[in-house]
Amino acid sequence: MRIDLHVHSNVSDGTQAPAGVMASAAEAGIDVVALTDHDSTDGWAEAALAAREHGIALVPGMEISCRTTEGISVHLLSYLHDPAHPGLLDEITKAKDARYTRAERMVTLLAEDYPLTWDDVIHHVAPGATLGRPHIADALVAAGVVEDRTEAFSSILTSRSRYFVQHYAPDPALAVELVRDAGGVPVFAHPVASARGRIVGERTYREMIDAGLAGVEIYHRDNPEEGRTFLRKLAERHGLLVTGSSDYHGTGKPNLLGENLTSPEVFARIEELGTGSSVVR
Repeated sequence: MRIDLHVHSNVSDGTQAPAGVMASAAEAGIDVVALTDHDSTDGWAEAALAAREHGIALVPGMEISCRTTEGISVHLLSYLHDPAHPGLLDEITKAKDARYTRAERMVTLLAEDYPLTWDDVIHHVAPGATLGRPHIADALVAAGVVEDRTEAFSSILTSRSRYFVQHYAPDPALAVELVRDAGGVPVFAHPVASARGRIVGERTYREMIDAGLAGVEIYHRDNPEEGRTFLRKLAERHGLLVTGSSDYHGTGKPNLLGENLTSPEVFARIEELGTGSSVVR
């Protein structure tokens, strides 16, 4: 079985509709795929219909944007949670609203130096999608300012840029607790991806594990090998599940479906632990 537990559609910052992602997964020979759009489950229904059509299994999921008290960004994957759970839904709604306000402020700052308007950005956001920096990047590409998203994020949209604006995000340990309360399975996404920015220290791992963290995404292109070694030891010490995923975004990133995979044994354990929703077959 080929199992990819981290992909995105245009419900957040991917470039394909959920049905298109499922079609691409089937073409890539994926047997099981998790749709994990940022702070949204709005793509689940469309993805479920397409997954059945293409004969692949869908794991309903989400990627939750979190932030530590030190201001370090953390992404938490949630699998098989209840999308209507009040506590988790409230936090996700608050974060989505903050993303929108943040984007407006960033565009205002960028417009001082670049040919960019709010309408330019909205043009790249699918109806109801979670708005984020990738959509601003797409507008900058369309305006000829940068060649692609990668260039935009390595220069203009980096967290060290004067155009960068923070937005509300829940504490990682709180997010883990809420996912568990919602019957979901929380997995720390690309924990040691240092090229993306600062990474967390042992205290954050300890707090997330104490809150009920189920696993760590080790096999991801942004995790360097020395970081993977640390994560493997951490997983062994605390009995955490080990996953591997592509973090596919369509043409939004170079990541390819199935470039990293999760074992059938780990997938089976995730399905056992998840009680808020079910794998679609």
